[in-house]
Amino acid sequence: MKQVRMGIIGFGVQGGGYAGFITEGKVEGMVLGGICDIDPEKKKKAEQEYPDVPFFENYEDMIGSGKVDCVITTVPHYLHPVIGIYAIEHGMPVIIEKPAGVYTKQVKQLIECSQAHPDVPFAIMFNQRTNPLYIEVKKIMDSKELGNLRRTNWIINNWWRSTNYYNQSAWRATWGAEGGGVLVNQAPHQLDLIQWICGKPKKVYANCKFGSHRNIPVENDVTAILDYGNGATGVFVTCTHDFDGTDRFEIDCDGGKIVIENSKRAVVHKFIKTEDEIDKTFTPEMSAKLFRGEGEMKKYEERVIEFPSAWGSQHCIVMKNFADHLLYGTPIMAPGADGINGVRLANAMLLSSWLGKEVDYEFDDDLYIEELNKRIKEEGKYPLIEE
Repeated sequence: MKQVRMGIIGFGVQGGGYAGFITEGKVEGMVLGGICDIDPEKKKKAEQEYPDVPFFENYEDMIGSGKVDCVITTVPHYLHPVIGIYAIEHGMPVIIEKPAGVYTKQVKQLIECSQAHPDVPFAIMFNQRTNPLYIEVKKIMDSKELGNLRRTNWIINNWWRSTNYYNQSAWRATWGAEGGGVLVNQAPHQLDLIQWICGKPKKVYANCKFGSHRNIPVENDVTAILDYGNGATGVFVTCTHDFDGTDRFEIDCDGGKIVIENSKRAVVHKFIKTEDEIDKTFTPEMSAKLFRGEGEMKKYEERVIEFPSAWGSQHCIVMKNFADHLLYGTPIMAPGADGINGVRLANAMLLSSWLGKEVDYEFDDDLYIEELNKRIKEEGKYPLIEE
């Protein structure tokens, strides 16, 4: 096998984009093997744009067809684990889109299935993990170059979405069909990255606003406090109604800090001494000068990390990496099992807000489903989750 035949399950905006990347030759080692969608209009579109590519009306037929070597799920969030499990059980390598699922218990079932079939490759589309900027930042944090973590602050509120955006599809911004709002749709990459780079918190307290400035039932404004359990804390802010938003991620350590702007540029400050060492040697005379603004105290060495990044290129890297894994055994950059971490953090934020109290990061999975079902029942449009 010199090229991997990718099957795309779901021919919407994302699936259509992936089909374009592959057929334009942007994913080395991969060709488009098949397209699947249940919508007759999508079938017409696929036959017009890709007349020589087999089309399937259900994913079971595609997976069993022999026409594809792997599949990717670009479908509603609730279906990611469902299709992922089916693919793995039938020996089909699979990339699932983010998020890995809507609730942790569902994702755990997917991971358990993968563990029972370790020979079937399983990845997740965490394309931001291929961003060289975040790769470099993770290296810095893993190396302890800046010492121990003290604080994280990420404001990512540049997801502005209009009322028309929410009105274009009946399933959008619903508990029963989409599974939530900004935490499951726009912010999963940041929820993954903050843990990938800085580690998992122990506790979460969140204030979620539901339908803030929009007529929707789900969360579209979130302010969360993270407790890492070792004295370090964090704040995560995201929303979809700030018209002129910000993307700023600040990581403070006892030996320096990193400030990342717009996921493109990071400024690294490495202290000459750790904060503890500075504090122990800081005399009253030095304090007086500092407060009077007299003289300069060299606090840190500075360097800038900056990489250009074109939209879509990172998605292509994930798919190329998967092709390389199938062809040459290259390690998977974003293992599918990692997908549960961001789902757990999103669930913890929602559960905290629903209960009005701080919750453990390792919360009760069944309690989350119980609370989610209350919201689905209030909508009155979709069946409840049965476990």
